[in-house]
Amino acid sequence: MNDAREPAARPMSDAEVVRVLLDRAGTTFAQEAGIALEDEPAPLWQLLVLSLLLSAPIRSTAAVATARELFAAGCTTPRRTRDLPRRTLVAALGRGGYRRYDERTATRLAELSRAVLDEHAGDLRRMHERCEDVPALAAALQEFTGIGPTGAGVFLREVQSTWPDVAPYVDGLAARGAERLGLPASGPELARLVRREDLARLVAACVRAARDPRLLADVTRS
Repeated sequence: MNDAREPAARPMSDAEVVRVLLDRAGTTFAQEAGIALEDEPAPLWQLLVLSLLLSAPIRSTAAVATARELFAAGCTTPRRTRDLPRRTLVAALGRGGYRRYDERTATRLAELSRAVLDEHAGDLRRMHERCEDVPALAAALQEFTGIGPTGAGVFLREVQSTWPDVAPYVDGLAARGAERLGLPASGPELARLVRREDLARLVAACVRAARDPRLLADVTRS
């Protein structure tokens, strides 16, 4: 009788987990929504819109698809969004899969555009300049109607690739994904595993791992 057993699989190193994770899920939500993120008013506004959409209890794929529909409809700057007919916003939200929230979200988008125009002259860089640290920036974001802790977390996770003073930023959802992957959950420790320009990608991938058990299993058994 042969008692030979298969050797136990070697545990993956942090570097190996990160490599596989970035390969499987290393696209930021901004990239997925078609936002060419840079330190300019239009893409920063678009990221704020995406953060608003991702705050709702809806699949992230639907939120991203809705963002694409809104941008195609002209919701690319605060001024253009403010000037869009309400029916245009509602129709774009419906096409993206936001029908359950279309009327409320159309109202919030109009309010958001007016707030950014009135308080920051349409340029979120002004908000950034006024905030002395990340907690102050998170608080400023949450002054916008519809942007709570979840939306502020989305914005800060993504914008850290463009605003280096925000990095390394890891919110609770990203930390939970990192822990499930066996990776360190703190921003500084995660940042040591990748190049600076890849940190936002890694954090986005950790968020996906927190939400998707299939991705988690796929990465950890690779």
